[in-house]
Amino acid sequence: MGALWITAEEAQARLGVKLQTLYAYVSRSLITARADQEDPRRSLYSAEDVARLTARKQRGRGAQAVAQEALTFGEPVLTSAITTIADGSFFYRGWNAVTLAETATLEETAKLLWQCEEDPFLGLSPHPSLASGAESRARAFSLLAYRAANDPSMSGRADKTLKREAASVLTDLVDAMCGASRNGPLHERLAKTWRVDGARADMIRRALVLTADHELNASTFAVRVAASTGASLAASALAGLATLSGPLHGGMSIQVAAFVAEARRAGDPRGAAMLRLAQGLEAPGFGHPLYPNGDPRYKAIASALRFADDLREIGLAAESVTGAAPNLDFALVAMSRTLGLPADAPFTLFAIGRTVGWIAHALEQKASGRPIRPRARYVGVEPGLPAREAAELARRLEAEREAALAALETEADEAV
Repeated sequence: MGALWITAEEAQARLGVKLQTLYAYVSRSLITARADQEDPRRSLYSAEDVARLTARKQRGRGAQAVAQEALTFGEPVLTSAITTIADGSFFYRGWNAVTLAETATLEETAKLLWQCEEDPFLGLSPHPSLASGAESRARAFSLLAYRAANDPSMSGRADKTLKREAASVLTDLVDAMCGASRNGPLHERLAKTWRVDGARADMIRRALVLTADHELNASTFAVRVAASTGASLAASALAGLATLSGPLHGGMSIQVAAFVAEARRAGDPRGAAMLRLAQGLEAPGFGHPLYPNGDPRYKAIASALRFADDLREIGLAAESVTGAAPNLDFALVAMSRTLGLPADAPFTLFAIGRTVGWIAHALEQKASGRPIRPRARYVGVEPGLPAREAAELARRLEAEREAALAALETEADEAV
């Protein structure tokens, strides 16, 4: 192992932190981690990074404690043992997710992330149809909203019961989005609905596993906030789905599809990417702040499936123009187009796969027993001002805001 890399136990001892905190340091790129070549299930940590962080903590311990006290109420930092991002990849409870996706089903991934001792999917009875809507996304919202209104709270319930309910929520979601059919693994049910088989069906399995979790992103944080109140698993997942639907998260696939359509119409992918940049827009589906050397989820999908030639050309052209590698959003769109899946398949895959991670985080948050209640930094009218003075200050602030907006509009008009 040498002097440069140390075990988790050694890193914890030097830093004086719990294992979850060590994982948090890694996910925030404060400490570099890599797999142990002798045991791939175990990670090793940079001794140099640990020493640097230890010194920094000692210098800033006083100020850090004051800041933590002032800015938090409830839980200041969310610790998690579910997923960490390190060395250009991501790991589900210590297992390399890309390696896991080569063979695992979504159900097996769920059992790993939920820490199941028994199979919660075994012998599940189908529910009557609870969803309505013409599109899969609408049916997903309908299903989770119905269950959120009727399922019991997580509070005071046994883990075994909750994990059984988790399997039911996931299975019902697949029913809602793709049709009720309880035969076979979840990816095979999707493949049957979309009329694909063989290697193409296996790509669905791979994509579901790769989307199962990705540490504490926006939708997962929303899930944990809901779960911290004791909300049901379905209600927590509904909070995640609502957040996922935004155009800067799971809804990004719509923008990627639009960009692909632009490039196809123009017959010039490079020109389409350059036009986007000239308009002050980004090429959607490229780049990821956590993966400067490329999104491993894209690489895993692209290495297992040769995308249609025009999609490969679009990906290469946009990467050459932007300098950013394709990410998961582009991979899901390119995969869906290559396999001839429905237009909403990228969002469907993302939502179903990520529900596994949402439930894992909801269960973990429930186990912590703590509410999530951050504090706000107030920038409004000073409290305690006389009513007339406060009203005058509010009017002045509003006038300044309107003046600033008018100036911006004038500049825009002059630029045109």
